[in-house]
Amino acid sequence: MTCPFCGHSDHKVVDSRTSSDGAAIRRRRECLSCGKRFTTYEHIEEQALMVIKKDGRREPFGRNKLLSGLVKACEKRPISMDQLEQLADEIERDLSRTFEREVPSQQIGERIMKRLQVLDPIAYVRFASVYREFKDAEQFVRELHDVLTKKTK
Repeated sequence: MTCPFCGHSDHKVVDSRTSSDGAAIRRRRECLSCGKRFTTYEHIEEQALMVIKKDGRREPFGRNKLLSGLVKACEKRPISMDQLEQLADEIERDLSRTFEREVPSQQIGERIMKRLQVLDPIAYVRFASVYREFKDAEQFVRELHDVLTKKTK
């Protein structure tokens, strides 16, 4: 493992913590070359899930791809990376428990939207607009209306 800032491979572990569910270990590391700190996560490597895309193609499930989508949806929102990491962990765990080898991409998207709707309605609408491939502003407005209606109930 190399430092994401300077590329140096020597670093020391400053702090280690187990996640609340015990499924991961979070380590704070300090680069011995540049002195900057960064975080790494250790996860149990399980049998890889294959994602069945809308067009029928199959590709390996990628936690980083899931996290990247969450980061984009939550950009400039008051949501920490720790919250996003935890959300990605929950979704990945849920998928591993529910599906043995293959998971339809729609199942991943629905799980993300369900959790984002609770966490941050703006992030939810951002994600939904891409995931559901809104064709026009009218679809966007309908989704906003649904979010606002649920919020007032």
